[in-house]
Amino acid sequence: MKKTIKQFNLKNKRVIIRCDFNVPIVNGKITDNTRIKSSLETIKYAIRNNAKVILLSHLGKIKNEDDKIKNDMYIVYQELVKLMKKKIKFVNNTRGDDVDEAVRNLKNGQILLLQNTRYEDLEDNKESSCDEELSKYWASLGDIFINDAFATIHRKHASNYGISKYLDSGIGFLIEKELKEMMPAIELPDRPFVLILGGSKVSDKIKVISNLIKKADHILIGGGMCNTFLLSEGYNMGESLIDKDSIEYCKNLLNEYSDKIILPIDFVVSDEFVDKKGTIKDISEIKDSDIAMDIGPKTIDIFGKYINGAQQIIWNGPMGVFEFNNYNNGTKKIAELISNNYGTTIVGGGDSVSAVKSMKLENKFSHVSTGGGASLKLLEGGNIPGLENISDIDDYNILKKKHF
Repeated sequence: MKKTIKQFNLKNKRVIIRCDFNVPIVNGKITDNTRIKSSLETIKYAIRNNAKVILLSHLGKIKNEDDKIKNDMYIVYQELVKLMKKKIKFVNNTRGDDVDEAVRNLKNGQILLLQNTRYEDLEDNKESSCDEELSKYWASLGDIFINDAFATIHRKHASNYGISKYLDSGIGFLIEKELKEMMPAIELPDRPFVLILGGSKVSDKIKVISNLIKKADHILIGGGMCNTFLLSEGYNMGESLIDKDSIEYCKNLLNEYSDKIILPIDFVVSDEFVDKKGTIKDISEIKDSDIAMDIGPKTIDIFGKYINGAQQIIWNGPMGVFEFNNYNNGTKKIAELISNNYGTTIVGGGDSVSAVKSMKLENKFSHVSTGGGASLKLLEGGNIPGLENISDIDDYNILKKKHF
């Protein structure tokens, strides 16, 4: 496990906490404040321990001046004040004299929120490209850096990776929880371990499959990516989405692991990519003009048998065109089946998590990840940029003993 905020003496220290305040905003109102709430435990711990807290976060994407107006962090500031029930300072800048002065004037137990870190992307993508000068500047504001923005740990940005190069760094409670839930399930899974993958392209999940194919007992594949696997077996997939560059990969994988990979046997199809009622067809009945839009009822039953018999399930990606009401049944049925499993059940990925939340099933899963891209990166294995410069606790304890 990585070094956490609990391993630091925070008293009198300027503590930079990278949060994930990237909340959805519609007509000037935050429609879901979950991500802000997820940061509160770490922020409250820091101020209870007499830290001077500086909060950084991005909000949306900034490509032009209009985006700055749309994604002004002030709306997050207002919500944070409500949730914390405490005065918070806000500076409408990401750097400069007013930021420096606000940081100098911070007292123990006080909180300062800076403007959207991606405002810096307007000039040469300084935040997203991990600009060295910007990284050093933000690091100069603090004594300690705590990364608690799980949804961005897979990105090499100035406000997470960049700062961590120059300050003693750790993780907050949100990232700690995500790692504690996901890493044992990936490294030492309970068996039978069933991995469920969906989404559009096989290429997006190749690293996940490569990392987990030997660890999983079965991999159930739906969504657009299953079309490429089925095409590689010689089935006619009509006008369905195909990842042409991955056909050979799918064919080779099926040859080697045909006993592990479970593919759909029927679909809900349409003759055009629109949200209208489709037709259920077996895989052998698909015509040249058909588009596979969702997995069919026979496939749901087959997937259900593997789900019911599993001791651990990890799910990433929808089973069909989830954004269309006529084609979200497969995704919802899979969510329901997993929620009734009494083993370890983990879901990550935007549409999969949306399905679970829309059905109010969060409490019936062992863990619902707060980061789609980040959870996918964990499933892939390998280095995570936002954690790269943070010591493991064991390494930290060894260093501490040697030093003292």
